[in-house]
Amino acid sequence: MPMPLEGIRVIDWTIWQQGPVASTMLADMGAEVIKIESRDGGDPGRGLAAIGGASLEERPNFYFEANNRNKQSITLDLKQPEACEIVYRLAAVSDVFVQNFRKGVAGRLGIGYEELRAHNERLIYANATGYGPEGPESGEPSFDHLGLARSGIMFAVGEPDTDPQAVGGGVADQMGAVMLAYGVMTALLARERFGMGQVVDASHLGSMSFLQGLSLSSRCMNGFAFPRMARQKSFNPLWNHYRCQDDLWLALAMLQADRYWPDFCRALERPDLVDDPRFADMAARSQNSEEAVAILDAAFASRPRAEWLETLRKGGDFIFTIVNSVQDLPDDPQIQANGYVVDFEHPAFGTTQYVGIPVGLSETPGSVREPAPELGQHTEIVLNGLLGYDWEEIAGLRERGVI
Repeated sequence: MPMPLEGIRVIDWTIWQQGPVASTMLADMGAEVIKIESRDGGDPGRGLAAIGGASLEERPNFYFEANNRNKQSITLDLKQPEACEIVYRLAAVSDVFVQNFRKGVAGRLGIGYEELRAHNERLIYANATGYGPEGPESGEPSFDHLGLARSGIMFAVGEPDTDPQAVGGGVADQMGAVMLAYGVMTALLARERFGMGQVVDASHLGSMSFLQGLSLSSRCMNGFAFPRMARQKSFNPLWNHYRCQDDLWLALAMLQADRYWPDFCRALERPDLVDDPRFADMAARSQNSEEAVAILDAAFASRPRAEWLETLRKGGDFIFTIVNSVQDLPDDPQIQANGYVVDFEHPAFGTTQYVGIPVGLSETPGSVREPAPELGQHTEIVLNGLLGYDWEEIAGLRERGVI
């Protein structure tokens, strides 16, 4: 099958997660992505091989693999003019340049937008930043944790009286990458329609703000953001989560609660609650939410989750699901059925599970095709096969420490 971004070439000058994941998303959809790395160790993500003291000697570097699959790697010393010349030649035959270094770094090295645009007016130049391209802090460094902090999401999760809560897993980096890739693909479409290249910017702050769009819209239009809600005081007991007898959790999401309440009470074998004036309608249940949640807590705690799943499926047209941990996800049948996690035959480690493609295209699907590259694995292939350097020139570049 063809892939939607076949024929698109991307120069990837990124490190860590936010930038690399954006270019990986393009690679997953078929783009040829050439990752430029420094000669002295490359992307520092290559060194992040373990977390929490776990040994990964016989497993892939999950961090670098997740962020750099389906790419090629070349090494350059960008402080040398000959290395910049290689970038100019790459830009001339490429469609996209992605970078996530601090504001001004690319320009000082001679590979900013204006320099590369001089070699290719149709180039899409994509910047991943912490706080956006404008404003007094536009040049400040940022990492995922700061994206969580600045965006307000630390005060959107957890119980009302808890301290700011971090969200694990590089969520701000990942969301920043998603928005940058979205911007690049939009710019590519605009180029096809109108003929011009342009600069694309996406940031931790902007991306995480957009992720919270409903709550932020409430703040903008109504004057207040969504407050943290205590589970025990949920205004709608049927929009909540409950612990079962086996310490596994269920989540309910019945927004039109009056429609479901009678059948739900009967499914819980509590028909007495149907006519209880404390819970007669949505307004009454909201006023007496602590009592309602306590009753449901006790009910769900009386039986294991599997039994409750069967009961709820038979009891009515209820809206509910299980509460997973990330540890549970690869084994979830829905994850497996939709290819959200896939098996990949890694050349060094054999069958390895990778996060799959979250977007399905019926005729031109994306795929995981290649593992993350070794440092500089494709330097000579790119220089000779794509840019036309002969082997004597390549040997000279290597002797001078350019590559």
